[in-house]
Amino acid sequence: MSEENGGNSSTAERRSDMKTLPWGRGLYLITPDCHDSETLLARVAEVLPARPALLQYRNKLANTSRQHSEALALRAVCEEFGVPLIINDDWRLALRIGAAGAHLGEHDGDLRAARAAAPELILGASCYDDFGAAEIAAAQGASYVAFGAFFQTTTKATTRRATPDLLLRSERLSLPRVAIGGLTPENAGRLVAAGADLLAVVGAVFDAPNPLVTARQFQALFETP
Repeated sequence: MSEENGGNSSTAERRSDMKTLPWGRGLYLITPDCHDSETLLARVAEVLPARPALLQYRNKLANTSRQHSEALALRAVCEEFGVPLIINDDWRLALRIGAAGAHLGEHDGDLRAARAAAPELILGASCYDDFGAAEIAAAQGASYVAFGAFFQTTTKATTRRATPDLLLRSERLSLPRVAIGGLTPENAGRLVAAGADLLAVVGAVFDAPNPLVTARQFQALFETP
């Protein structure tokens, strides 16, 4: 096997180490846009018994004040279930409300500055279809790197499409790898096989007839030998 792919023993060893991290491997659940806080909290509380590895708060319909109050409320719910809360876009908000971390896209501020100001936070970086961006993020202190979209998605407009080889190639970065974009329990298994440590999902869970069952189906993809 090539050095780039790392070999079976090193892969297994690295994944074993990842299980000791606060977030582990598994479903990375992202909140849906909701017009009211009560609905958002109820929908999240319904699926947290599945014990996703991470929950990311993302609500593009909320203003700054409501984002702060919703993030605080979600932190309390996440603590009840032992699920780390990640704040989308805003590491300063993560610090203010005591969240576990923040996820930064390419226009969400300087990752290096965020790491310097908040060494204790989990800091994720969107790398889309760009391995070079993942290398830069790793050098700047990212806790994980995220690639996508892997499949067609209706959550947001996407013009960049990632492929499984990015997951294989980025093993050398020795960081957890996130796959996102159009994932379902049926198509995500091959991404886990390619090296995805986290499966980031919005609609496939929250729009499912039974969100809790679907969340557990994603989690089960990481339990198969």
